[in-house]
Amino acid sequence: MKPTLLILAAGMASRYGSMKQTEGFGPSGETIMDYSIFDSIRAGFGKVVFIIRKDFAENFKAQFDAKLKGKIEVEYVFQEGDMFVDPADNPPDRTKPWGTGHAVLCAKDVIREPFAVINADDFYGADAFVKAADFLNTQCNEKLYSIIGYQLQKTLSDHGTVSRGVCKVDASDNLVEIKERTKIYQEGEKIIYEENDQKIEVPADSRVSMNFWCFDPSVFTLIEKLFRVFPKENKDNIKAEFFIPIIGDYFIANEGGAIKVIPTSSQWFGVTYKEDAPGVKKSLDALIEGGAYPDNLWNT
Repeated sequence: MKPTLLILAAGMASRYGSMKQTEGFGPSGETIMDYSIFDSIRAGFGKVVFIIRKDFAENFKAQFDAKLKGKIEVEYVFQEGDMFVDPADNPPDRTKPWGTGHAVLCAKDVIREPFAVINADDFYGADAFVKAADFLNTQCNEKLYSIIGYQLQKTLSDHGTVSRGVCKVDASDNLVEIKERTKIYQEGEKIIYEENDQKIEVPADSRVSMNFWCFDPSVFTLIEKLFRVFPKENKDNIKAEFFIPIIGDYFIANEGGAIKVIPTSSQWFGVTYKEDAPGVKKSLDALIEGGAYPDNLWNT
């Protein structure tokens, strides 16, 4: 059974200021997602599942249905804020869904095979998909998941702070813990994150999660258990987010599980801010010129 690629594309793109998930960056109007899907097909994935907002559905299907037909199986799943939440725990003034872990949970009815999770607006590179597919096909099980690990210094934006899951790794490349740091930036020669009005340095070569996870489908049972209590505990915090690292930490600490951190040689780039867009286009042009991708991914 071929693994599945789950693409998290339900974000409101608040920092970027537009629906960046469907913006064209390639020479034939390709989105960043197109390159991820192209790389996943080459690596042997058999299905792509898009997590989207219901009001994005028409736009997404218009973008992807025709060009992916016959190349890979496609599913669409909606993430809405009230899904899997007791109405009593869902604040009426909450306007956004409950985060990346909640997004994964929304796909539980369409995924039965080992699967990878990625963001829609991050370029991960071909090597990352090859390594993910190899892990999903040969190692992934109910007690062993993985993250594709990137060097922190290669994942920053020149145009503002970024959020990264900073990994602590043991001698066997297993994850010890992952902490979501939400305000990371370069300050002189140092990389800093801010927490409670404090500036804390983090090593430039730290491995970070760019939200490229590999899971066994049994993870849905765990996610559902954890999310059952999360809204109750956070109903007075309308900005609370159920991040995937919460699931990973619990899996290691309480489920007897291990998460392998798999290093990749791929260069990450993404569009956190509008000002990042020219750099993304330049990076893609260089890859195409070097023969990594054709001028037109889908020959349409």
